[in-house]
Amino acid sequence: MPTVLADHARIFVQAGGGGGGSASFRREAHVPRGGPDGGDGGRGGDVVLVCDDSLRDLQSFKRRAHYRARRAGHGQGSQRHGADGEALEVRVPPGTQATLSDGVVHDLVTPGQRVVAARGGSGGRGNKRFAGPVRQAPRFAERGLPGDEGWIELRLKLLADVGLVGLPNAGKSSLLARATRAHPKVAGYPFTTLEPVLGTLEGEQRQLVLADIPGLIEGASAGAGLGHDFLAHVERTALLVHVLDLAPLDATQPQVNHATVEAELAAHDPRLAALPRVLALSKADLVPAEEAARAAAAWAERLGEEVPVVVTSAATGQGLEELAALLLRTVPLREARPVLRSADGEPEALAEHRVFRPAAGRGFAVERGGEGLWRVTGPQVERLLARHDLDNEDALAHVEQRLGRMGVIRTLRERGFEPGDDVEIAGVIFELDPG
Repeated sequence: MPTVLADHARIFVQAGGGGGGSASFRREAHVPRGGPDGGDGGRGGDVVLVCDDSLRDLQSFKRRAHYRARRAGHGQGSQRHGADGEALEVRVPPGTQATLSDGVVHDLVTPGQRVVAARGGSGGRGNKRFAGPVRQAPRFAERGLPGDEGWIELRLKLLADVGLVGLPNAGKSSLLARATRAHPKVAGYPFTTLEPVLGTLEGEQRQLVLADIPGLIEGASAGAGLGHDFLAHVERTALLVHVLDLAPLDATQPQVNHATVEAELAAHDPRLAALPRVLALSKADLVPAEEAARAAAAWAERLGEEVPVVVTSAATGQGLEELAALLLRTVPLREARPVLRSADGEPEALAEHRVFRPAAGRGFAVERGGEGLWRVTGPQVERLLARHDLDNEDALAHVEQRLGRMGVIRTLRERGFEPGDDVEIAGVIFELDPG
């Protein structure tokens, strides 16, 4: 069976909601006037992406697209706090690039690496937390907040050691099948390979993973043909084998074919142009031996000593041992490979080290929504409303107090607010009388 890869997926993640706090009072014999003893709600479970080297591709996400973590437990009396929700681990193969709903990109490369894709909602505080000299018997507690949710784009960029690149029908699949144990689809027409195929090259002391990248065409870097879908798979290879057909079907000059592929690689990412190369002149069995030798000499002179040239034939096995030995000798060990650098020459940090945690917005906006109606918007005031039941008089008094400390009431008065006017926050309309 062909070893093909599912390299794209889109999943929906939802973290667990926080537990609600408890509005409880101590009830015991011989304890008059028992005070508030409501416990806090727990924190909802996170959704965590975990890099798992036992996985090869994103095929499992084709069968399941929704992932929800457990919500937390509610607080109880006697100051018993709710249990935190259990985190949900979503396992992805090494080389996965995850784009979260807020646009932050994470690269999961190292086995065991973890990324929080959705954070669980915080738990509400029990009424014990609100007790004080002025409010000695609060009869309200906070609700828990919902967890983060959103769609995540997953894209697999192969962690292959060697990438086979070339135009359609250049002979990459045949070369991979003969050199490794892979069984890609092989046929005599272009675009036979529609998905990346992996193969393992066995050496005496090491293994190399080879990736057959589907054929590139002119304009691939701009999305033409298979485009970006497969150019991304060569970004993390240590060496590229450019497979060039000695006898192309369309009689195009090999020099033109070579220039086309190299231009698309450089246009996709300038770093690809700097990767080490090996030129494999394929299908040598279709041309006279003298012609193949002359072509190899011409290419060696054209490319210089830095690019080895090997004449190969998947049909006869010519040059395959030489190519395998060259790759096993040339490709550096993973730990010895140079650090990726950005366009300005600085070492490129993996996304796992770029943790963006913007502070919660503290601003708010006030606008008139009609006669006797005011609309207040802003993350902080909306969170405040989400936590409290405004049908509870104690909770409403607490919300009014908090709005006063946040400066909302002062701003309302400056805009013309009068006691008894309605206020709308997060879709909830209530009468505000701060006097």
